[in-house]
Amino acid sequence: MTTPEHSPLGRAVAYPSQYDPTLLFPIPRQPKRDQIGLPSPPPFHGVDIWNAYELGWLDARGKPRVALAEFRVPADSPNLIESKSFKLYLNSLNQTRVDSSEALRAMLAKDLSAAAGATVSVVLLPPSVSHAFQVEPLAGECIDDLPIAIDHYGPPRADFLAVDDQRRTEETLVTHLLKSNCPVTGQPDWASLRIAYAGPRIDRAGLLRYVVSFREHNEFHEQCVERIFLDLLRRCVPSRLTVSARYTRRGGLDINPFRSNVPGASADNPRSVRQ
Repeated sequence: MTTPEHSPLGRAVAYPSQYDPTLLFPIPRQPKRDQIGLPSPPPFHGVDIWNAYELGWLDARGKPRVALAEFRVPADSPNLIESKSFKLYLNSLNQTRVDSSEALRAMLAKDLSAAAGATVSVVLLPPSVSHAFQVEPLAGECIDDLPIAIDHYGPPRADFLAVDDQRRTEETLVTHLLKSNCPVTGQPDWASLRIAYAGPRIDRAGLLRYVVSFREHNEFHEQCVERIFLDLLRRCVPSRLTVSARYTRRGGLDINPFRSNVPGASADNPRSVRQ
């Protein structure tokens, strides 16, 4: 398997006009997990939710069809899928005839599961469905208006994280100030972050400084969330922890990693106003 640096991912490429599953570019998760010292198996379960807003194909008579799509890639899959390759793959369907929406869903699930190395679920919704991708605020208390000075924007500083051992709490905190950069293209990746935990009270000023310290950091969405989860787990020692991020879309796709050590916790898919 080649690395992103030796692939066409960071270069100008011709957009395909016919179905081509070989465009999907899987990237092994384990090397980055080894780099941050994530144990195996990892101390979380989770999923990467992808939402697609620019999915189109031709039906059996050649008439264009469109749909919204939700893809769920399990966090225990051996590979993540690089986002530009995902977009190129979806674009390769634009002039491809498919017998039915169900045939398309099955084809997408087969190709993406092969790339991820685990079963990827696919849900297709017509754009006329009123409940699809409803915009709603992220549940939790926003910490973005704290009156603090910040002068460090990378690399991530886990030592900014601190707790009050004398105060225990259960709360959900939200910040819209997470930004990192794509390690392939260098483009900015913007996200809203939600942290739900139980344990010693996390110092909010330190947490906000920590989140902003990703601002000039190069890492994929999924890897950023896993780094945040592990840093919080190590530095703050919560008994329960769930970290999720809602990234803004690029090329018609948004990526939303979810990691939790809470048994039975499942990821919802609330579309934020920034998405």
